[in-house]
Parts: sequence; structure tokens; C-alpha cells
Amino acid sequence: QEHYGRLNGLTLAWIGDGNNVLHSIMTSAAKLGMHLRIATPKGFEPDLRITKITEQYSEEYGTKLLLTTDPLEAADDANVLVTDTWISMGQEEEKKERLKAFQGYQITMQTAKSAASDWTFLHCLPRKPEEVDDEVFYSPRSLVFQEAENRKWTI
Repeated sequence: QEHYGRLNGLTLAWIGDGNNVLHSIMTSAAKLGMHLRIATPKGFEPDLRITKITEQYSEEYGTKLLLTTDPLEAADDANVLVTDTWISMGQEEEKKERLKAFQGYQITMQTAKSAASDWTFLHCLPRKPEEVDDEVFYSPRSLVFQEAENRKWTI
């Protein structure tokens, strides 16, 4: 909202784990008029109950929803590229398996080539290099530090 001046009509691409952060986005995006494109590896999809709710909201609010395993398909014409940690607290013992499953999901400038010309990047931090490369993370398109500052006001 702060960057684009609107949310309605924007396309958000989530590339990564089907976790709690994604679930929050899924239950709010359509209500805000945002199209949602989600890429997760097989076995790491969002909760089916949340997906069903999201499908209902998408239909109700006239937005588009895509679930795929292809990160470039999700990024296609997206205004906002988003990811989060692939290894959350309590999943440390799964690190090796998760890193293998998420190969090809790192957000890079190659990923961004599929996105809309005005693309930006978000990550709720802390960030690991395997999730997003330095070129994207530290680019002028990255809004992660503004995102972190805005989150401070809700704490």
C-alpha cells in the first residue's frame, strides 16, 4: 500500500514454504483485491483448509488464485515477490531435507525477469541466502527494511 498507493489489482507471488505467513496472506489478499500466485514444492503446500477458504474468498472478491510448483509461473507478471524462511523454529532437524526440496525456489533476478516491470520484493526476516540472493535482497526493489520498520509499529 505504502509503495504502490493501492493494493487492489496488484498480484502477489509467494515462492517458498506453505507456512503460517503464507496462510495469513492467503486469508487476506482477496479481501484487499489482490491476486495471489503461490509456488511451493510438493509436500510443502499450504494447509488444505486455508486453501479452500482462499478459493472461496477469491471467488467472492473476484480475484485470481494460482497454486503451482513452478516458481517462474508464480512470478509471471507479479508486482510483489515474497518469500519467508524455509526452516522455521522447530524444523531445524529437517534442514537437509528442506534445502533439497526447495532447490530452484531461491528468488533471483532471473525470477524477477518473469515479474511485472514494477516488481518489488518482501521477506519478513530473518533472511537466509538460499531463500533470496544478495542481488535481489539488497536491490532498490527490495522493501524488506521498510517492511521491518512497519512491523515495529505493530509490536
